[in-house]
Amino acid sequence: MTDESVIPEQPEEVVEAEAPASAADEDQAPLTEEEMRAAYEAELKSLRVEDLVAQTVVSLLNLGARKAGLLPGTEDETDPLQVGIAIEGIRRLLPLIEPALGENAASIKDALAQLQVSFTKLTADQGGAPGPAAAPEGGSPPSGPGADGGQEPEQKPASGLWTPGP
Repeated sequence: MTDESVIPEQPEEVVEAEAPASAADEDQAPLTEEEMRAAYEAELKSLRVEDLVAQTVVSLLNLGARKAGLLPGTEDETDPLQVGIAIEGIRRLLPLIEPALGENAASIKDALAQLQVSFTKLTADQGGAPGPAAAPEGGSPPSGPGADGGQEPEQKPASGLWTPGP
């Protein structure tokens, strides 16, 4: 999974538009606090909530892929709990912005599916360690030995998280 395959076009345009301005700022004197505040206000006026949510989803996908060991050189950084939290965050945010994503929604859904498969493999490799999806709604994930309430590792959490199965 690469950054290019999951980043929606809209947020990329915002980043590209900002890059030349910051390069020009390097040649000029530092901005005063008032000028920085005015620039920040101008940026907030043009920023849309959908853009920020889309950027958050992409960040969660990328961090989740890293914590799943899917990116080259990150195999030793695996953390199934972090991957599970990233998946749940994406699953909850995606419906809010899916219409605004247009055709990019399919690539984000594909990346999410890859992350979910990786999560399933990670938890199976580690004896079925529960992710945050195993916690009751509004609760915190179980921690420590025996915190799963004596459930068998083969039981799947009833979270609505899609996982491939028999």
